[in-house]
Amino acid sequence: MSDILTVLSETIDRRLSTSDASTSYTAELASAGPTRVAQKVGEEGVELALAIAMNSRSDAINEAADLIYHVLVALRLRNITLQEVLDELARRHAG
Repeated sequence: MSDILTVLSETIDRRLSTSDASTSYTAELASAGPTRVAQKVGEEGVELALAIAMNSRSDAINEAADLIYHVLVALRLRNITLQEVLDELARRHAG
């Protein structure tokens, strides 16, 4: 399950280090700064919550994917790796 998250995280890393904002949404988003990325995380979280409340399966799936992407970008901007988050989830599950 986390394989696609790893691929996505690596793609985000690559785009942030090699792409410019005119050719990459990821680079454009990151260039707007952590505050803008945090706003996107909030927007996507609200959109996911609304899709779930409205019982819209396809919208919930799409919004969850958007939220995960934006969370990964936000984490990257704060130098937090996906592995650190996965390790924390594993620690909580073990306890």
